[in-house]
This record gives sequence, structure tokens and C-alpha cells, in this order.
Amino acid sequence: MKALKHQFGQHRILGGAAVLGLMQLGASIMGLIRDRTLAATFPGLDTVDVYIASFRPSDLCFQMMIMAGFSVALVPMLAAYHADSKKKEMHELLNSVVTLAAVVFGVVAIVLSIFMDQIAPYLVGFTGESLRLYVDFARLALITNFLFVFGNAFGQYLITVQKYWIYGITPMLYTLGTILGTIYLTPKFGAYGPMYGTLGGAVVYVVLRFIAVQRRNTKYEIRNTKLLHPDLKELLELMWPRMAALGALQAQLLLFDKVASGLDAGSVTINAYARNFQAVAVGVAGIALAQSAFSLLSQAAAKKEKKRYYIYLRKGIITLLVLTIPGAIALVMLAPVAASLVSLSHVLPVFSLCLLFYALSIPFESINHLLLRAFYATKHTITPAIFSVINGLSAIAAAWYLAPRFGIYSLAMGFAVGQGIQLIGLSVMLPRRVNKVL
Repeated sequence: MKALKHQFGQHRILGGAAVLGLMQLGASIMGLIRDRTLAATFPGLDTVDVYIASFRPSDLCFQMMIMAGFSVALVPMLAAYHADSKKKEMHELLNSVVTLAAVVFGVVAIVLSIFMDQIAPYLVGFTGESLRLYVDFARLALITNFLFVFGNAFGQYLITVQKYWIYGITPMLYTLGTILGTIYLTPKFGAYGPMYGTLGGAVVYVVLRFIAVQRRNTKYEIRNTKLLHPDLKELLELMWPRMAALGALQAQLLLFDKVASGLDAGSVTINAYARNFQAVAVGVAGIALAQSAFSLLSQAAAKKEKKRYYIYLRKGIITLLVLTIPGAIALVMLAPVAASLVSLSHVLPVFSLCLLFYALSIPFESINHLLLRAFYATKHTITPAIFSVINGLSAIAAAWYLAPRFGIYSLAMGFAVGQGIQLIGLSVMLPRRVNKVL
């Protein structure tokens, strides 16, 4: 029992993956409850379409400007300090990154909010009351993502020190905010209820992560923060390729919503909910294991331990194949149950076929998450960015080409094509990178 506990401790790849997988499963279940609650509260699905689409503009800016740096550079940099037990340097870097990111995103959010009326018609096919709601929702989404600047920075620190419980619980509480807002605030505020609940959930998300970081003896003090930390130059050099990659992904989502919002009411929701179910399998297996392996891969790369690096990588890929292929098959077979869970049984044929095409991409996307972090652990972002951009462009091109014939199904088809192409490219190029630097 002692050996088993050691193997599955948070500091081990399997233990960390187990914790994150469990938390991701919980977050996914909460997401399904949220989707069901939204669809049941607004059965026409037009308001749900608007709610889903309204996050895309702020997500585009957040992913490109903030997560591009957090996801590829911050963990390896913090991990390098953590491997040498340099807590003071970790705290100084974290403070500097959070402060600068908040200032930059805050300015962009204000500008977008002012001009959202003029921008919105180019982003979606909504008209009338739906377009007005979209503008208001998009402005509230900007505030939510501003809070996430802090929450996600604190989350990268928690990943680095391999403290996964609070990291995994907070997304569940964020989603709970949307659920409670939909149930209890909608009667008073109408369509704005879910958005207000989402904003409240974001506040809880940030506060709890902040407390977790403080308990690790890492003091976050703006007044003592040097805005321009010496490591920021390297962080910016590493993040710009990822900016292009995440920009392509978010552009893909924007264009998918543009296509779907011009189809029958509910098309945005059906596509998004099918993708959400696919994301459950990817999150529980691919993202959880990749996040668990990230710090370990980064530490192995920092110490030039090639053998240990490959042990982590091979173990991760084999585990993902064992989990995701049966998971994809099970998801397709359970399509009627999935539709029932999110109150979409009345559109079951359309939903089931969308889910089938998305399920094809589960193994591809899961392994892609691991391979991307394998590159980032070596402080290399250009190659992953190139193939992420190719992924996004391929998905957009395939969906655009297939849309006149296959309608809503073209979106899931395009997504699967893009993930497959990215997997091939990353698999070919990673050994070359590892041989060069390790």
C-alpha cells in the first residue's frame, strides 16, 4: 500500500494524471449539467446560441495574449526554478507576469467593449434581439476573462509545484456559478441570469487559486513587483509562435459559429454540445495526463535527462491510446443518453451524427496535447505553433468546403481532419527536437 501510494502521489505522472483526470471528469460532469440546465431553461436554444458564441471574441484575445505565454513558457520557467528550489525567483516571476498580463488584457478589453456594437455583425449571423444580447454578453465575457488572467497564472504555478486538487476543483466551481445563475437569476434577470452566474463563478475561481498560492509561501504583492522581470524577454520570444497557433484555433471557433449561426436556430448549440461531450474524453484522458506530465517533462529537459524524458513520453502515449480508443467507441454508442442528458433528444439524429464525427478526433487530440507539452518542455514553440496553425487552417478549409453539402456536420468533419494532420506533423518533428537539445 505504501508503494502504491507513492506511485500515485501527486508528484508522480500517474498520480498527478489520476488527480487531474478525476477533477476533469468532475468538471465535465458539471459542464454537462450546465448544458442541460441552459437547454432546459431556454428550450428554443436561440439564447443558448448567443451565450456560447458571445465568449469567442474575448476568448480569442485571452488565448492569444495571455494563455500563449502561460501555457508554453511559464511552467517550464517556473519548473527550472522549482527544480533548483529557488522559491524567491519563482515568486518574482509569477508576480511580474500576472501584473503585466492584467494591464495588457485590461486595456484590450476596454477597447473591445467600446467598439463591440460595430464589430459584432462581422462575427456572427445573429440579427435583432439576438444580436443585442450577443453584444451585452460579449462585454460581460470580457470581464470574466480579465479575472481569468489572474486565475490561470496562479494555476500555472500550482501545476509547476504539482498541487492539483485546488487546480482541478476551481473549474467545477466556476461552472457551478453558471448553473446557479441560470436557475436562480434567470427568473429575475431573464437571459442575463446565466452570464451573471458565470461572472460570479469566475470570482470564486480566482479567489480560491489565489489562496492556494499564498499557502505555498509565495506572496503575491503588486507593490513590490518589478513589472519587467528579466525572464520576460525569453517568455515573449517563446510565446509569439503560440499566439499564432491559438489565434488559428480561436479563428476556427469563430468561423464555426459564423457558419452555424447562419443555419437553423440551435445549430450553434448542437455543434457546441457535441464538441463538449468529445471534450469530456479528451479532458479526462488527454489534458489531464498532459498537464501531469508537463512539469516532469520540463524538469527532465532542464536537467538534460533524455532517457527519463522519453520514459514519461512513452508512458503517456500508451496510456492515452488505451483510454481514448475505447472511450471514443463508447461515446458514439451512448449518443442517445448524451442527448438526453443535455435536453437535446428532440434533435437526436442531428446530434448523434455530429457526435460521431467529433469522436473520431478523440485519440488524435488527446495525444496532441501531450506532444505539444513535450515540445514546450524543451522551450521550443515554433514547430508546435506551425502545426497548430495548420490544424486550424485545415479545419476551417475543410468545414468551409463541406458546409454547402453537409451543413452542420461539416464542422465536426473539419475538426477531425485538422487534429489528424497536426498529430502526424508533431510526431515526425518531436524526435528531431529532442535529439538536438537533449
